[in-house]
Amino acid sequence: MLGVMSAREAQVIADERELDLVKVSPDAKPPVCKILDYGKFRYEQARREKESKKNQKVTEIKEVRTSVRVQDHDLQVKVKAISKFIEDGNKVKVSVRFRGREMSYTETGKTLLLKIKDMLGDTCVVEKPPKMEGRSYVMYLAPKKQS
Repeated sequence: MLGVMSAREAQVIADERELDLVKVSPDAKPPVCKILDYGKFRYEQARREKESKKNQKVTEIKEVRTSVRVQDHDLQVKVKAISKFIEDGNKVKVSVRFRGREMSYTETGKTLLLKIKDMLGDTCVVEKPPKMEGRSYVMYLAPKKQS
């Protein structure tokens, strides 16, 4: 803390110490400055950002598509894939596509999505309930919160 001084005086002090004068908050009255080694400061700041990114967990949204006329065994295979995605901590978008005349059986698609949810049991939570989006029924599943 060197107190309030003009920018020229601060620059002279910084030059004497062979350091840089960095404005921390230039909008304040008077502006707040620090005398420091700017290269070292930027390096440490980059390291801190890299360290904080390392600790973040990125959740992906995986998608599993199926059709209305899916057979039981194929459905079991898809449910197994969904449960694997959820165990890995990813969110899952389950969609049932309708082609051509299948559009007249949209309720069957909704029932299929609810059947998939029942087959998964309580390993996951329905984030967004089944909803029609264009020519497909879509439901989002997320892993259950660990308490």
